[in-house]
Amino acid sequence: MSTERRAPLDRRRVAGTALKLLNEAGLDGLTLRAIAKELDVKAPALYWHFKDKQALLDEMATEMFRRMTDGIEPDPDDSWQERLLRANRVLRRTLLSYRDGAKVFSGTRFTGLEHAEQQEANLRLLTSAGLTLTQAARALQTTFLYTLGFVAEEQGVEPMPGERREGFDVEDRARLMAGHPLAAEAGAALFGDYDEHFEEGLALIVAGIESRYGTN
Repeated sequence: MSTERRAPLDRRRVAGTALKLLNEAGLDGLTLRAIAKELDVKAPALYWHFKDKQALLDEMATEMFRRMTDGIEPDPDDSWQERLLRANRVLRRTLLSYRDGAKVFSGTRFTGLEHAEQQEANLRLLTSAGLTLTQAARALQTTFLYTLGFVAEEQGVEPMPGERREGFDVEDRARLMAGHPLAAEAGAALFGDYDEHFEEGLALIVAGIESRYGTN
């Protein structure tokens, strides 16, 4: 008889296993049955921890956030602009490291308070620069939503880095849209060099916040 003891089943272990399987099957293929099989338990055992798939997604998003911020401290010398740029670059990199990472994060709620400390520090930085609390909250949310939406679209074209879906070849698109020359030529900007595209869009938003709220 084997004396090996399995690690106890808890929410964080289940979420970690789900994130592992996410890269293999994608969100549509992620099922409680598949997670239970990977954990070598019966599927009903998972319902002790998660009442439904949405509850699991909430915990998965929370675990992604934990991993994203583990060991990372905000730079006290950041300007508010630098903080927004830095935070959203890290968020994009994290989302891209998981197949359908943006879909998992979208519409979920954190199950703990791990995010509160970071949010407090960011709000404090923005309000100390002259933004009202409402303006600071909207600045944080607007850049977050930009990054989330950008990565969702990016992963619709490239589910994983270097893995491009059929139908998104820029040259083929240009040939099909030859009768609309500007739209055809725009394909390279819309569906190519996502790093540059993301950085330019994020810079536009930060500049817009600066202009709208009249603060440097």
